[in-house]
Amino acid sequence: MFFENLSEIFTTPKYLDIFFNGLKLTFIISVGAAILGLFLGVIVALVKLTPKENKAMAIPRLICDVYITIVRGTPMALQLFIMAFVILTIRGFPQEITAIIAFGINSGAYVAENIRAGILSVDIGQTEAGRSLGLSSRITMTKIVIPQAIKNVIPAIGNELIALIKETSIVTMIGMQDLTAAAKNVGAGNNLASYFAPMVVAALFYLAIVYALTFAIKLIERRLRASDKR
Repeated sequence: MFFENLSEIFTTPKYLDIFFNGLKLTFIISVGAAILGLFLGVIVALVKLTPKENKAMAIPRLICDVYITIVRGTPMALQLFIMAFVILTIRGFPQEITAIIAFGINSGAYVAENIRAGILSVDIGQTEAGRSLGLSSRITMTKIVIPQAIKNVIPAIGNELIALIKETSIVTMIGMQDLTAAAKNVGAGNNLASYFAPMVVAALFYLAIVYALTFAIKLIERRLRASDKR
């Protein structure tokens, strides 16, 4: 029965359309949130790395600390609910944008800590060497420290992107028809005997996305390691 249902899904255009529409929404939310999260993460990380002696950045550092603490300390589902039903309750506001903002803000907190840890992992001697050559703090950071830090944070950021893709499945809670909802819709109200086959199909789509992303990350890591040997 399972293989019959599986075959029916892959040979029925109606079912495939439902899955591909769900996959499209999952992709849009994931990419949009990843871009927003990376942008926020870089800014927050750089703010948190400003010297304590810089009094002008005291308030921005405090805001970033509070942001990271709240986002990392509360469930993603709760953050999505607040964004959808409290903050962005504007009539006609696109749900896709709501989800991108919610997931992007959540991802940004984790990316910020990954980037900050990556920059701090670069030996302080690299900064001192740049400064001793007469380079400014900004140039030392952008030309010497950050390029080395990128190599350290790529695996962590890759893991965050993978987690982000899987977390987007909770958008069904606010009525969005993503890949997980597509499996539910195909399993309900159709001629299939159970939800098992459509859920397996959804899982295969997720696995394919995660495998492709993992392969891309490993390829980037190999390229960077090869550049170190030259």
